[in-house]
Amino acid sequence: MDPEEIVTWITGAFDLIEHVETDGNRFFFFDPDQLFPFATLVTNDLYDRESGLGRPGVYRLNIGVGRQTWVERFGEPTKRQQGEHGLGSGTDATFDFRALDVVMPHPVYGRQHWLCVLNPSETTFDTLKPALAEAYEIDRARSLRRRSGAEAGPASRQG
Repeated sequence: MDPEEIVTWITGAFDLIEHVETDGNRFFFFDPDQLFPFATLVTNDLYDRESGLGRPGVYRLNIGVGRQTWVERFGEPTKRQQGEHGLGSGTDATFDFRALDVVMPHPVYGRQHWLCVLNPSETTFDTLKPALAEAYEIDRARSLRRRSGAEAGPASRQG
């Protein structure tokens, strides 16, 4: 699949989606305030160099799933060690973060339950559609909770 096919699918699959493009990278939000994306499509090494996105035609789809989904795929996340900086993949398993069409923990944000795949095939992308739906629902629920809290907050203080 090419990146545009993925963008078209994501923007067509979910209601009230915000899609932002910055420096050739795409960010997908339910929240119009764009605080935290539910998925990203990254085409360059601006955020990390682990995936080798400077290679011609290589891009990475990142999806922020729930803890349970992440654990089912990769096992319990590893704990940070004293002195360890950066977030890391969240697993002691060895992954080739440059491999194409392999679903793996995100090399930097894995501990935050992000998974990724470089240049997914149509078959692999089809298997990730439930993960995208889950990520969207997490972002949607977070946004709606924040909105209802913001609406309730000032009113409750005025009373």
